[in-house]
Amino acid sequence: MNDAAPVPTPAPEPRRRARVRAPELIGKGGWLNTGGKELTLADLRGKVVVLDFWTFCCINCLHVIDELRELEQRHSDTTVIVGVHSPKFVHEAEHQAVIDAVERYQVHHPVLDDPELATWKQYAVRAWPTLVVIDPEGYVVAQHAGEGHAHAIERLVTELEAEHEAKGTLRRGDGPYVEPEPVATDLRFPGKALRLPGSGNLLVSDTTRDQLVELAPDGEEVLRRIDGDFDEPQGLALLPDGRVIVADTVNHQLKTYDPDSGEVTVVAGTGTQWWQGEPTSGPALDVSLSSPWDVAWWRGEVWIAMAGVHQLWAYDPDSGRVRVAAGTTNEGLVDGPADQAWFAQPSGLAAAGERLWVADSETSAVRWVDAEGGVHTAVGTGLFDFGHRDGAAGQALLQHPLGVTALPDGSVAICDTYNHALRRYDPATSEVTTWATDLREPSDAVLDGDELVVVESARHRLTRLRLPEEAVRVEAVAHRTQRAATEVAPGTLKLDVVFQAPQGQKLDTRYGPSTRLLVSATPPALIAAGEGTGTDLVREITLNPDVTEGVLHVSAMAASCDDDPENEYPACHMHQQDWGVPVRVTDTGASRLALVLAGMDAEG
Repeated sequence: MNDAAPVPTPAPEPRRRARVRAPELIGKGGWLNTGGKELTLADLRGKVVVLDFWTFCCINCLHVIDELRELEQRHSDTTVIVGVHSPKFVHEAEHQAVIDAVERYQVHHPVLDDPELATWKQYAVRAWPTLVVIDPEGYVVAQHAGEGHAHAIERLVTELEAEHEAKGTLRRGDGPYVEPEPVATDLRFPGKALRLPGSGNLLVSDTTRDQLVELAPDGEEVLRRIDGDFDEPQGLALLPDGRVIVADTVNHQLKTYDPDSGEVTVVAGTGTQWWQGEPTSGPALDVSLSSPWDVAWWRGEVWIAMAGVHQLWAYDPDSGRVRVAAGTTNEGLVDGPADQAWFAQPSGLAAAGERLWVADSETSAVRWVDAEGGVHTAVGTGLFDFGHRDGAAGQALLQHPLGVTALPDGSVAICDTYNHALRRYDPATSEVTTWATDLREPSDAVLDGDELVVVESARHRLTRLRLPEEAVRVEAVAHRTQRAATEVAPGTLKLDVVFQAPQGQKLDTRYGPSTRLLVSATPPALIAAGEGTGTDLVREITLNPDVTEGVLHVSAMAASCDDDPENEYPACHMHQQDWGVPVRVTDTGASRLALVLAGMDAEG
């Protein structure tokens, strides 16, 4: 027997990380959810800080807000999430619009309103959403772009807690979040509406309150509220049997509501978000969906604006199956056959005979699908051009429309959401006009006789408008996104997508390459060589000397699994992000373009 005192096992050395001093948080719009207090990094010293660079038009940003909720609750005494609102559209730079969005999407942490992208530029952010982790001593220790990183960030937060607890640099206690006072209204950020046959009552998705609300035909008297375990419901469509199909957006499901019995039933979706590599067709309750935003009954199926993956899907109630109907999951504006078309966050649908109209919000476009599945663009040019301009459809501009309504004369009413306007596109003349202004974020419109009932989402009400006989004169404005173009050198450009598997994980190579990179451009002629799909995250691209500016579209994906030799079936995680990078070719530009998917850019 050995009586000697046991030798204590030394504590493991903390993992060495690249650390960069975090720039200060600045934004002309000031702070929300702090009770009026202006925060600085010094106020947050001693806490793990996760900066979430987001903008409220971006569906991927909304996914990340939801992904972070559990981390926010479990580590509330050590970790502060700070939303840095960094606008894409002009409307998103309005302070009141940011206040509305913070309430609408139930953001329960401090938010910095940065309308001029000052903090975005200081942190060299290139994509929405981007997450940056700052340690309790004020150093940046990780950056992640896109969705699917919550598990990695939580692991890093746990490591930082232990490391800085041991060093005495961790400060526990409540964070700076101050909950705003609730506001009493009958509706709160309603999303979509429809007219119920027979009664003429109006059914509205009361999005922020997670309900459906039935109103009298006047659009004001509340008749009943329907709780169906909804989570930010949006689109509504009438089925031939009288039931209503509901896009239960944050639950990633379709549900039916029976107005006679009040019964709510899940008919599609697993309740979890769809990820790349998962099935895209099959029994509806076995296939995951991703943020269904609107629904329409067309050609014997329910068509779904699947905003979360930039596609249109279809659900057949008779067979109980779903399928992808159009789109590739790449984000952009590309017409053509259904399986080759690109969409960008489709958010509104309207069936009209042989056409299905689509409000394609991120490209500020109105598109349509024909009976053979071909996709066409009526109004809109791409991800970064928007404004309020009437006239010939080829040069007309919208700003993030969320709703389309088919009218009896064959034209389409457009809820031009971020222009606060009701617009009209006439296929017969190919002209765009403005019918009404001074609406507040209109998101849908319902035809009722010779009137349109408009959902004024940010005024929390329905508004009746007679179908106008004349257009409103509006001074034309055109915008491009505020994001500055990245200057790149002519010739060969090294595209480097930075991905470091999170601590405790490794790339999943059991079934072949675990990474994928897709590169294209607008205009396509920007790239002379190097476009297309491959498995290497580093690629050399030859730029066309005759094209001096454009947008590089980069889609990257990486799969990592927990590195546990004892576990035959380790948990695996998907990391993915789409970038649209405006570039300008100049002799003094960079010859390397780094995009961080996860980790830190060692060459940056």
